[in-house]
Amino acid sequence: MPLVLGVDSSTQSCKVVVVDSATGAVVRTGRAAHPDGTSVDPEAWWSALQDAIAEAGSLDDIAAWSIGGQQHGLVALDAQGRVIRDALLWNDTRSAGAAADLIDEFGAAALAVRTGLVPVASFTITKLRWLRDNEPENAARVAAVALPHDWLTWRLRGFGPENPVLDELVTDRSDASGTGYWNPATGEYDRDLLVAALGHDAILPRVLSADEWVADADGRRVGPGAGDNAGAALGLGAEPGDVVVSIGTSGTVFAVSREPVNDPGGTIAGFADASGLFLPLIATLNAARVVDVTAALLDVGHDEFSDLALAATPGAAGLTLLPYFEGERTPNLPDATATLSGMTLASTTRENLARAAVEGMLRGLGAGLDALRALGIPLERALLIGGGAQSEAVRRIAPQVLGLPVEVPEPGEYVALGAAKQAAATLL
Repeated sequence: MPLVLGVDSSTQSCKVVVVDSATGAVVRTGRAAHPDGTSVDPEAWWSALQDAIAEAGSLDDIAAWSIGGQQHGLVALDAQGRVIRDALLWNDTRSAGAAADLIDEFGAAALAVRTGLVPVASFTITKLRWLRDNEPENAARVAAVALPHDWLTWRLRGFGPENPVLDELVTDRSDASGTGYWNPATGEYDRDLLVAALGHDAILPRVLSADEWVADADGRRVGPGAGDNAGAALGLGAEPGDVVVSIGTSGTVFAVSREPVNDPGGTIAGFADASGLFLPLIATLNAARVVDVTAALLDVGHDEFSDLALAATPGAAGLTLLPYFEGERTPNLPDATATLSGMTLASTTRENLARAAVEGMLRGLGAGLDALRALGIPLERALLIGGGAQSEAVRRIAPQVLGLPVEVPEPGEYVALGAAKQAAATLL
């Protein structure tokens, strides 16, 4: 049966899977590292993509492909299709002041209605405003604005400075919904917001629907791609009623919703998903590293840490860890610090400290579930993914803290697998 290729171009690396389109079995893989930093030359991503594809056996026998990638990053192109400056990534916070300025100008509630988002430094619109205010000469040169997965798709299709057809830029609903100048409810760009951010209009990628495809220079079908969280939801097969809890360096909680979500408070980002529905999302800063730092403090490995946590009773005898080791994004407390409370001679044990760390981390993620419930989003099952989900203690304690049945899928490259599903769908 035809082979398809899916890509996850994440912050840290580029992962490629080659999949049998009939069975979904992974037959080959490839991987290449990305440079560190919050501001990166996109050419590094392009080189990594080519290396990862080569390691996965090339495109020669591939019938269709699709790319998922990190959301929000600003790839600014001039009229000749050249990258103007290093891309500002989602985790670059220099545009926090620009986010506040946009909220002051338009109002948080109005922006939530128009775009599903209240701007924070992560989102593309704030990076455009920062560019306008801090690098006006570069801003004036911007002819087109792309996101990482848009730009990589464009390049792999055969476009770039040597073939600068900017009108061939394409994206998908999920990635467009993370820009801050696209409306998930109407499916249209909000050009007034784009101009308010950049200072002038520009070419934006055409937004493909979930069942659309384009072609590359060799006639292969190319799926619309996706932002990383939407790609993961697609790869997991998440449906309405499911909430995905991803426990990595940071934490994300996102649910599949049939209706668009607007949260004027800004706790929930009202993204679209990759299937035609919606993907309201909450992000936290403190996730798996809460367990890592506590295990290091106790001088144990992760298996022994799990044993300690499971040896304690629920509630850790009153010992409570508020795990804001690096501030927090949800709730928005950037200067907060962690707090350990409820210490008595009886409660302050190694077992209770381990248990308090797991429960504290999960309560932070559980606040995301509470925010989704408060907006009427039905939650029936939690899918636990990410490195932190491999902890036995986390898996067993999570249902008690989250208040939902919990399933832990086998570890996998779910963003790349979601992209491969998109590619396979183009062949139907």
